[in-house]
Amino acid sequence: MTSARFLQIHTLHSYTASLLNRDDSGLAKRLPFGGVMRTRISSQCLKRHWRMAKDDPHALANIAGVELDVRSRNIVEKRVLNSLRSSFENDLVDALSGPFQKAVYGDKGEDQSNRQPLLLGEPEITWLKDQASKIAQEAQGDAKQAKTLAEAWAKDYKKNTKAMRDQTKLPGGISAALFGRMITSDVEANIDAAIHVAHAFTVHPEESESDYFTVVDDLQGQDEEAGASHIGETELNSGLFYGYVVVDIPALVDNLGGDTDLAAKVIHNLVYLIAEISPGAKRGSTAPYGRADLMLVEAGNRQPRSLANAFQTPALPKLEDAIAKLQDHVKRLDETYATGEDRRALTLWNGELNMAERVSLENMAQWAAKQLNASSGD
Repeated sequence: MTSARFLQIHTLHSYTASLLNRDDSGLAKRLPFGGVMRTRISSQCLKRHWRMAKDDPHALANIAGVELDVRSRNIVEKRVLNSLRSSFENDLVDALSGPFQKAVYGDKGEDQSNRQPLLLGEPEITWLKDQASKIAQEAQGDAKQAKTLAEAWAKDYKKNTKAMRDQTKLPGGISAALFGRMITSDVEANIDAAIHVAHAFTVHPEESESDYFTVVDDLQGQDEEAGASHIGETELNSGLFYGYVVVDIPALVDNLGGDTDLAAKVIHNLVYLIAEISPGAKRGSTAPYGRADLMLVEAGNRQPRSLANAFQTPALPKLEDAIAKLQDHVKRLDETYATGEDRRALTLWNGELNMAERVSLENMAQWAAKQLNASSGD
């Protein structure tokens, strides 16, 4: 089996009358490409939905050996200090807040409005709980002493957390191991992403309409003022989206503490999540659920390259046209660069698929996971 350093995952997903990812004005996110405007789904939106799909059979949380994580600006208060309140007086616990907030969130961490949400793994949170409990016990009921001890502890926070992370598998949790994290207050805690996710965009010009709607008051009598109780307007979009994900296999194994078996399970489940989990706001009024119309997975050892340029000249908003453009682009890349990627594909389209061997989703996930063993030499 050929050694693979990278897995490249390309998808086409179709959604109808939906508002998958909104900007600050409540409109669909957009992207100009090829001289026309496209509807866009941000990479952050995609990653969050894959990460938070905890009830899915292929959820990352269901993998044995995975450590979970929490992204919040209230971890110290809600996960660390609140765990002590049943054992210690509130004034003593409150005395720990300032030093712990500053240690975790930076010098301005005492003020919640100045904190940025941080991604911390459950092992890191458990360590913080243990440290806070030890300080509270040592203070012996003296809140002033607790604050003094916490301030002394905070001075060595970065050094001690680094030592803890060096001795702990997945200290930052599975999300950080996959998608990376940045902690500006502690650069030693930064983790480089092993999985790179592009913004998804429609392969054709945006298709959008303004949806006029009314709300009728059920208790409004016939003798009362006629008309709707509320009138509103929202945007709806339809589109066939191209998505692109790169897995850096050696980086993934490294971020998972060298555990190749765990990395293979992560890749297996990730393929399922990318194919089956839909992003989307306004779920109650648009039911924006769908599965990949096409998934192409490539294994290779050369620098990855997106297939987005297949749609620089917009396609028709039809699956067969998008696949034809994709296959033509892959053919031209192969003829020009001959990088030798091994490929598998699945699709709901019933036409000829000549760019890759056609498989089911389960076979795709199993094949992708096996590429890790090829890369690691097992």
